[in-house]
Amino acid sequence: MFIKSLKINKKLIIFSVLILVLLSSILIFYSFANEDNSKEEEKKDFIKWVDFNVTSEALNLTAKLDINSHNKNEEIVYNWIELLAYLACKNGGNFKNFKPKDLNTLTEELKNGQTIEDLTQNMKFYDYYFESYSAILGNFIGNYSIETPNEDGSKSYQEKYGLKAFLPIAKNYSFSHYDDFGNARSYGFKRTHLGNDLMGSIGTPIIAIESGIIENIGWNQYGGWRIGIRSFDTKRYYYYAHLRKNHPYAEGLEEGMTVKAGDVIGYLGMTGYSTKENVNNINVPHLHFGMQLIFDESQVDSPNEIWIDVYHIIEFLQKNRSEVYMSNKDTKDYERKFDFMEDNLTE
Repeated sequence: MFIKSLKINKKLIIFSVLILVLLSSILIFYSFANEDNSKEEEKKDFIKWVDFNVTSEALNLTAKLDINSHNKNEEIVYNWIELLAYLACKNGGNFKNFKPKDLNTLTEELKNGQTIEDLTQNMKFYDYYFESYSAILGNFIGNYSIETPNEDGSKSYQEKYGLKAFLPIAKNYSFSHYDDFGNARSYGFKRTHLGNDLMGSIGTPIIAIESGIIENIGWNQYGGWRIGIRSFDTKRYYYYAHLRKNHPYAEGLEEGMTVKAGDVIGYLGMTGYSTKENVNNINVPHLHFGMQLIFDESQVDSPNEIWIDVYHIIEFLQKNRSEVYMSNKDTKDYERKFDFMEDNLTE
């Protein structure tokens, strides 16, 4: 009887162990599944659309407040992106309704002891605008060092706080442009224009707006000779297209290299609209300049790309142009005249 009972208990023990193992496996599986689902949900939680229509007037006024308050060590130090995000909420995201008096009212409230947190706590979309505008303008203003000429002809570095993004057309070179974002394009397939065309002369030196890493360089049938540069924080991808036939790029540039804001990266041309390399199929010489926002890597090279209207950014950047000189008379290459350094540069 005892032996028979022992055999039964052994079976029960083995059965119980198997049940426990099975239950443990199920719990582990669901744990990993929930973790994966949680990660997937987190991954989906990023900005998927930005309609940027901040005017150059608003950019100029808020930038001036930010820069002056830092350089003059004022009691109230402004952050221009906070100011712009607040104004976006006040105007429903439409800066066609922007009035300078709205900005004056905001600064007066801040001077009277209110904080931006107090003023925006009930603004439903403030965080969205702040994150969006930070992705666009986050590295445009800050600390940097730049070479400046001395009376004896030498150069020395000066530390500054201010605008450290540059117009993509070199100083002393003329250009024209208009707001052509969203206009129809037909080469290859029916599509919209996702940038701003800057009309100029062939050979005009093209400047890196911001420091970053060359992510794409070479021929593209739509953009011709083009170069794509990703900002160090990975939020911005700058696209410069239709560069010059035969000699499109500044000497020595290649994928993976670091460029500084204000560096010469190439030369204006009219290449593109051809599967064959080095062909001028663009009617008018110009630089196509575009800015893509990247909140998640799934937005790269996909239907989910976010390109913004940069017309007013170009207008705003006209106050900061990089001066260049011919550094090689044989190749007719140009370089920047004054070197530039900032904390996030990596050699």
